[in-house]
Amino acid sequence: MQILIGLLYEGNLRAAAFFCTVHQIMIERTRAMTEDTISQIATPHGAGGIGIIRVSGGDALGVARRVFRPAAGGTLGDIVPYTARYGHIVAADGTVIDECILLYMRAPHSYTGEDTAELQCHGGAVVLREVLLRTWEAGARPAEAGEFTKRAFLNGRLDLARAEGVMELIAAKSTRAARAARERLAGAFSHAVTDIRTQILGAVAHIEAGIDFPEDDIPAASAEHLAAEIDAASAAVRRLLAGADTGRILRDGVKTVIVGRPNVGKSSLLNALLGMERAIVTDVPGTTRDIIEEEISVAGIPLRLLDTAGLRAAEDAVEQIGVARTEQHLTDAELILAVFDASEPLTAEDHALLTRLSAAAADTIILCSKEDRPSVLSAADFSAVAAPVLRISAQEGTGLDALREEIAAHIVRREGDLSDGALPNKEREIEALRRAETHLTAAAETLAADLGTDFVSIDLRAAYDALGEILGETVDTDLIDRIFSEFCIGK
Repeated sequence: MQILIGLLYEGNLRAAAFFCTVHQIMIERTRAMTEDTISQIATPHGAGGIGIIRVSGGDALGVARRVFRPAAGGTLGDIVPYTARYGHIVAADGTVIDECILLYMRAPHSYTGEDTAELQCHGGAVVLREVLLRTWEAGARPAEAGEFTKRAFLNGRLDLARAEGVMELIAAKSTRAARAARERLAGAFSHAVTDIRTQILGAVAHIEAGIDFPEDDIPAASAEHLAAEIDAASAAVRRLLAGADTGRILRDGVKTVIVGRPNVGKSSLLNALLGMERAIVTDVPGTTRDIIEEEISVAGIPLRLLDTAGLRAAEDAVEQIGVARTEQHLTDAELILAVFDASEPLTAEDHALLTRLSAAAADTIILCSKEDRPSVLSAADFSAVAAPVLRISAQEGTGLDALREEIAAHIVRREGDLSDGALPNKEREIEALRRAETHLTAAAETLAADLGTDFVSIDLRAAYDALGEILGETVDTDLIDRIFSEFCIGK
C-alpha cells in the first residue's frame, strides 16, 4: 500500500495502475474463499495425552455450541475469545463423549484468519475420531490436506513462501533446518523477494515518469539511474539464487556415501554415527547387499547417510546388484566417507577404490578404521587422493568427534557459512528467480542498446510477475491446490 500511495503522489498513474492490477488477484482470490466450515484432527495420529480437533470457518462457534457443553452450565453465547472453557463433548442425544477444553479465536486474529475453535480432548485415536465425527454431524465438513494453511494464505495471513515454511518446520530434520524454517515462516525470504519487487516497481515508475520523453531520447542521467535500479535488482536476485544450494541442504541433507571393500567397518561406522544398531555387522564379507539409508545431524546440518555394499568382484547375482547400486551412488554423492582397514595392508580392491576416488567429483574423507588394533597404514598410503585422513574405531567410539568436525568443516568449505535466512529451497522458487534474472538481464541489455523504454518495461514487468509467483500473487489456482495438497491432514 505504501508503494501505491507513493506512486499516486508522484503522479505515476500508469505504474500505479500496474501495481493495482497485480494485487487485485489477491483480492479476488480472497473473495472466492468458500464460506463453509471445516474440521480435522490437528495432532499426530496415535495415542497421546492430548488430541486437538480444529474447526475453522464462519460457523466454527456454531459447531462448537452444538457439540460442547460447559461444565459450569449455561451456553457459549458469552464466550470470551482467546480464553479456555472446560466442559464436555456431547453426542446429539446428550451422551458425553469426552472431557474437553475449548479455545475460541475470532476472525481475523486466528491462524486461518477465520473464526476458529479448537477442541482439546484426550489423545486416543478412538475418542478423537468420535469427536471429529460429531463436528461433521454438527455442520462442519472434513478439511482437505493443508486446507487450514491454504485458508490462511487465501485470507492474507500468510503469503505462499511463508505458508510453505509451515510444512518445512514440521518436516525439519535438524536444528539448522528448523531455524531456517522459522525464519521463512517469519518472512525472511518473503521480505527479500518483496524488496526486489519494490526495486523493480521503482524502475517501472521511473520509466513511466519519463513517458513524455521520446522513447529513443531518454536523458543520459535518467538512463544511468534506471540502469542502476535494474542492476541493483539483478544483484539481489543473484544473492538469493546463491543461497539455493544451502536451502536444499537444510531441507534434504548432504548425500553422504560410505564406501569401502567388504568387512572394513562401514556398517559399524554407520551404527556408531547413528548411536544404534541399524546395520548388521558380521565377519562374513558381503553381509551388506543393499543400500541402507539413514539421516543424522552433524553441527545442526542434516546428512543423508548411505551404507553401501562392499566394492569387490561380487560372487552372486544379489551382491552384484548391491555393488552396482554402490557405483551409482558414488557418481552423485556430495560427500564420500571412504573406509579402509588400518590393521591390514592395502589390497587390490583398496587401490581400485583410491583410483576411483581420485577422479570423483565429490569431496572425500578417508577413514582408517579399526584403530583399536595395531595399524599398518599411514597417511602416505593415501597420497594419491587429495583428502584428509582420519583414524577411527567405531567399536571403541574413538575419532568420531573429529570426523563430525571434519564433516562440518567440509560443508563450510564447500557451501560457505550456511545462513539460515532468506533461502529459496523449492524448485518453483529457484526457477522463478532464474526467470526473473533472465528478464532483468534482458531489460539491462535493451536499455544499454537504446532500443526503447517500452521494451525495457516489458521485461521489468515479466520479472516482477515471476517474483510474484514465489509469494503466490501471480500463480494459478491449480498450482496453489497442488502445493497445499502436499501438506499433512489437519494443517
